[in-house]
Amino acid sequence: MTVNLIVLAAGQGSRMNSERPKVLHEIGAAPLLVHALSAGVTLSPSRIVVVAGVGAEAVTKAAQDWHPVCEVVIQAEQKGTGHAVLQAAPLLAEAGGDALVLYGDTPFIRPETLAAMQDARASSDIVVLGFDVADTTQRYGRLVADGASLEKIVEFKDADAATRAITLCNSGVVCADSATLFDLLGAVTNDNAAGEYYLTDIIAIARARGLTATVVRCPEAETLGINTRAELAAAEAAFQTRARAQAIEDGVTLTAPESVFFAHDTVIGRDATIEPNVVFGPGVTVESGARIRAFSHLEGCHVSRGAVVGPFARLRPGAELAEDVHVGNFVEIKNAQVAEGAKINHLSYIGDADVGAKTNIGAGTITCNYDGVFKHRTTIGARVFVGSNTMLVAPVTLGDDSMTATGSVITRDVGAGDMAIARAPQVAKPGLAVKFFDRLRAVKAAKGKGV
Repeated sequence: MTVNLIVLAAGQGSRMNSERPKVLHEIGAAPLLVHALSAGVTLSPSRIVVVAGVGAEAVTKAAQDWHPVCEVVIQAEQKGTGHAVLQAAPLLAEAGGDALVLYGDTPFIRPETLAAMQDARASSDIVVLGFDVADTTQRYGRLVADGASLEKIVEFKDADAATRAITLCNSGVVCADSATLFDLLGAVTNDNAAGEYYLTDIIAIARARGLTATVVRCPEAETLGINTRAELAAAEAAFQTRARAQAIEDGVTLTAPESVFFAHDTVIGRDATIEPNVVFGPGVTVESGARIRAFSHLEGCHVSRGAVVGPFARLRPGAELAEDVHVGNFVEIKNAQVAEGAKINHLSYIGDADVGAKTNIGAGTITCNYDGVFKHRTTIGARVFVGSNTMLVAPVTLGDDSMTATGSVITRDVGAGDMAIARAPQVAKPGLAVKFFDRLRAVKAAKGKGV
């Protein structure tokens, strides 16, 4: 069955104490909104509609950077969840199929749970996602149900004591036929304690019309909404715990799991080893058998089988390491292709470059890629030996099997098999060091006497 996503992302989240819209705060180096969208997109939706409000421009950019097909509508006034969902009606009125309502501040709902809701739609007009709580003082809406059959939803502030004692609670996630959903919302009023149009009211209206409603249950942890900085920190911790456990289950060795931090899209192959205090930013793939050594930071890069990175290395976006590459301590690589078996082991910056197979980059080498306005590329061939403390002033090419002498500043291309020496000749001045320091000490002594 065709499904369309409606993701609610209009609120400010005043309890976050932030100028940034709540749904743009991050877990696993991705906005909360992206986590919600990522779960929903596993259902292969025909349309994705994000309902924005506060910070709409930034929310639109985040949504469309993640997935260009996202459509955004604006809820100019926040009048409740029912009102928010209705903003998507003009876009989906002729779309057909189901509508699945998700929340941009609820990042942990699993794709499997959404698939279960979609399956339940085959035998029910409306499906609501619910969860059980141990603490009935929590201020969730309550699901009044007979088994899986849902009678109504009562918001906590409108519930009496008996209703508040119900442990089955509302996540807010709803799946229904699009036309039916919008028709039901048209009958919702704001006659309640908050003066808002509740999405939850559609259940009672639907049952009065003879429609069926079903509850699909999930663990409470999946429905965790983020409203404060403390909850954001707790959610980050929960995300990292799950990511570490999944990596270990997948056959990755984490020598100190609690010190490794993953991004939402980190991919690590079986039998890779991750040493302590490694941080993964977005867009990292590490292949099987690679080793990431301690205190390294990786973002937007690809590390192939058998490669070794670190300790204290930084791989930035566009770094592509082929098999058996070695990148050592205090090396930074950005937007560079490093071919099989190359070594960059010490204190070097390789940016906007191509490094050939079996090449050795000496300590202190820098590709001088930026002239203050433009970036330029350095090309280093195969089996090249770059001497320590070489400055490669791009654009420049070193041919296969070439070499640069230690301390050279290379400004012109070096042919295959050639050695480039580009440094001033050494000149010795006999006795000058002693004379030089004697003169400086004399000047210092004179100043101390006030002369």
